Amino acid sequence: MKKLFVLAGCIVFVQLCFSQGLHKTDAVFLQQKEDSLKTYAKDMIQAINPQNRFKADSLFTKMFVRALKTTGSFSYPFDSLETISKLYPPDSSFRIFTWQMVISDNVIRQHGAIQMKTTDGSLKLFPLIDKSDVTDNISDTVGDNRGWIGAVYYRMIETRSANQNFYTLLGYDENNIRSNRKIIEVLSFKDGEPVFGGRYFSFDNDAVKQPAVSRYIMEYKKSTGPRLTYDADLDMIVFEHLESESNEPKKKWTLIPDGDYEGFKWKNGQWIHVEKVFNQITPEGKEPVPSPLRETQGNLEEDKLQDSPGEKAAATGTPASVKKTKVVKKKVKPEN
Repeated sequence: MKKLFVLAGCIVFVQLCFSQGLHKTDAVFLQQKEDSLKTYAKDMIQAINPQNRFKADSLFTKMFVRALKTTGSFSYPFDSLETISKLYPPDSSFRIFTWQMVISDNVIRQHGAIQMKTTDGSLKLFPLIDKSDVTDNISDTVGDNRGWIGAVYYRMIETRSANQNFYTLLGYDENNIRSNRKIIEVLSFKDGEPVFGGRYFSFDNDAVKQPAVSRYIMEYKKSTGPRLTYDADLDMIVFEHLESESNEPKKKWTLIPDGDYEGFKWKNGQWIHVEKVFNQITPEGKEPVPSPLRETQGNLEEDKLQDSPGEKAAATGTPASVKKTKVVKKKVKPEN
């Protein structure tokens, strides 16, 4: 019975791929390739010996490119490659694969590729070559796919300005033995070629202005995990503010989240920095709540009422011309 269910699932899968422009025989071929790719994809991450990780990465890359050359491969999801990030924009014009390989505790490389959707199903592929270690100023560099600042991407946001689409990528980089990084990267296309970076991150609204940068880099202490996500309700990129635990902000490995939040809001073709998204600092994992007006015994706390006439009226029933203060709850959703 179990074999019948597996067979039925395979038939449905092949039919789905066929309906999306992939021939049945090619779908079966890709499924077979994927079974082999799974082993190499895991070994790239889990193999203890660096030489074995190198070998797995090399074999995976060669086999993966051969698989993608199959006509209509854009329709094949490669869902079982769990150590490979696969992101599609809402317009489905391309997909981007990224993964990492740990060379040593202090050297981590990211690899990847952009596969474009083509009308005839042929392969149009841009390999991503990580040049972050040889780039002097990674926050202010514009490059193509061969001058890529590597990251494993976990979220994509599509925006539009001046009749052009922009694809903002949120990524993760283990960086080195002391610090990790999270990266906000804008991908665009010029004459059909990918472009990473540009003056898309503006700080003109900050109290202390600073020049725009081409990508936003959060570097922080290895043992911490500050949030960087896109909040659809706020329509903003939201991330935790970092402070140095030793009052040495230039030493990035000392930076830790303090529970406050910054953000970026897309406007007129730029991500505009918002210095403070919420009006209060809250404990990790907690939502802000109104300060209670009564003690645990039920007695009113008069000192709080004096600062809030609207709340005093609500508690005592006395009319007041001041409206009640509305407390806005933050809606940050946990993500990588």
